[in-house]
Amino acid sequence: MRTLEQTVDEILDLAATHFKVPREELAPEDDFFKKLGIDSLQALEMLTRLENHFNVELPDYEIQGVSDFRTLADRIQARL
Repeated sequence: MRTLEQTVDEILDLAATHFKVPREELAPEDDFFKKLGIDSLQALEMLTRLENHFNVELPDYEIQGVSDFRTLADRIQARL
C-alpha cells in the first residue's frame, strides 16, 4: 500500500509531466491552479488522469474547494 508521501510524489510527478513544469518547482502545499497556471477545465482533466492512475473515483463533493496537492493526495489516499 502506498504511503501519503508516495501518493503526493506520484501526483506531483504526473502534474509536472502533464503540464510540462519542472518537477522540482512543485511542492505539496502549492495551489495547483496558481502554480500550474491552469483553469477549472484543466484541473478536471488532471483529476481524471489521477483517478485513472490511482484507479479511484473522487466524488465532486470530496474535491470541491481542494486546490493544493497535499489535500488532493489526502482525498486520493482515503480511497486507496
